[in-house]
Amino acid sequence: MPRVKRGVISKKKHKKLRARAKGRRMLNRTTIKRARQADIKAGWQSYRDRKVKKRTFRALWTVQINAAIRPLGLSYSRFINALKKKNIELDRKILSQIAREEPQTFSQIVEFIK
Repeated sequence: MPRVKRGVISKKKHKKLRARAKGRRMLNRTTIKRARQADIKAGWQSYRDRKVKKRTFRALWTVQINAAIRPLGLSYSRFINALKKKNIELDRKILSQIAREEPQTFSQIVEFIK
């Protein structure tokens, strides 16, 4: 029976792992075992933070809407409540964008709600 040499497959796997480990520091880039551990950890951190990113942006939009609505004489919670009562279905992302880029339009929305 011929001898099986598996070096080719291992080298290919290690090469892919090293490519993903580019930019890391010290042994996390060069050593296979440490690079694999760092790669696994990076994977679950990126998975987790994709969820956190959505939360963070929603909080940012809330703050921006609140900052735009305060000078117009409303609080954020009353504004959102009034939107729901009037059946205006603009999400927070769009509202914050309007508040930032077109303050006149935003003030017209607020006057319509009042």
